Amino acid sequence: MNGNHLSISRRDLMAGTAAVATLAFAGSAARAQEGPLSFGLALPLSGSQALYGQDQVKGAEWGVAEINAAGGVNGRMLEMIILDTQADPQIGIQAANRLISVEKVPVMVSAFSAVVKAIAPVAEDGRTVQLSVGANSPDVARLGDYTYTTFPLSTVDITAVANYAVTELGKSRAAVVFINNETGVVAAELYRDVFTSAGGEVVAYEAYDPKATDWTGPLLKVRAAEPDVIHLQGLVADSPQVIAQMRQLGLNQPITSYSGLYNPQLIAQLGAAAEGVIATSLAPGVDDDPNVMAYVERWKSEVGREPNGLPYTQYLHDAPYVVAAVFKSLLDKDLPLTGENFRTELVAIRTFEQPLTGRLTINDDHTVDKPVYLMEVKGGKWTRLAVIE
Repeated sequence: MNGNHLSISRRDLMAGTAAVATLAFAGSAARAQEGPLSFGLALPLSGSQALYGQDQVKGAEWGVAEINAAGGVNGRMLEMIILDTQADPQIGIQAANRLISVEKVPVMVSAFSAVVKAIAPVAEDGRTVQLSVGANSPDVARLGDYTYTTFPLSTVDITAVANYAVTELGKSRAAVVFINNETGVVAAELYRDVFTSAGGEVVAYEAYDPKATDWTGPLLKVRAAEPDVIHLQGLVADSPQVIAQMRQLGLNQPITSYSGLYNPQLIAQLGAAAEGVIATSLAPGVDDDPNVMAYVERWKSEVGREPNGLPYTQYLHDAPYVVAAVFKSLLDKDLPLTGENFRTELVAIRTFEQPLTGRLTINDDHTVDKPVYLMEVKGGKWTRLAVIE
């Protein structure tokens, strides 16, 4: 001490600097703990499936907005980082890598079977949960410890529609037409096996290339086989064109398909050619749940139309609620927001109450079960044919 001057040693200065740095780091860490809860969404915003992917994203955005408007998760807002996959497996891998390595999310939501399958090894290596919300291939249940589905796989609805064709519609000769990719191949095999086991015969079994724009070859083989029902397992974008060509070639038999065909675009595109098409739906409709009725009315009011692929948008709307429930459990337990911990809590919670799709229970084999609503185009509109539990 010298007069009124304070002497500070180098050691004291270094200690003080370290203390300030420690406080700054602690403050930064505290702010991070109070910041938004981020998760990824990888869906087609462009490309051939964009018409459906964009509506699915809007459904998810509405779900996030509702959660945040209600106070978020323990006061923290959900933040959804959206990336475009173009429904292309390689672009999906790029999106997953960015979400894991750059955005550091513990969970990402995806859809489309080929994309989900491509992302799975990336999710596994990065110990980041992939929630498949819309893929239908049964292989989705076998993609490792970090891939789960909240959407029922084709083992649920394809089994139901194949059995129904034999036991209720009285059909005995089926043709199966399918796209030669992850969406089509396994589901087509499942339909063939179930239809045969139920007492029917598959008289034609024809694949088509995903890039095809003309399906005359396989459809002529179907016509020659004279089936009394045709099952189509294609993508939502190409299926209406395939059906149109079926009708042009005189194939006027009933056509069954999965939930990808259950949307207003099918009727808008095909008109009278859509009559008799039977598709599955894996979510309640406007006549089943007032929440769904309000949701569809919101689409009409804000967008000017019904959503493309209504059930898919319902599941995407509800996906953030699953994410929020798991985040809340992690925060309540003061656990780090890692992919490993997210997976553990997801499995521990297991059952989630969802606003538009009802109760969701994740099975030990990574699958979920839901009622199957069979919808038929009748008089130019979708009408319920049956409900199969």
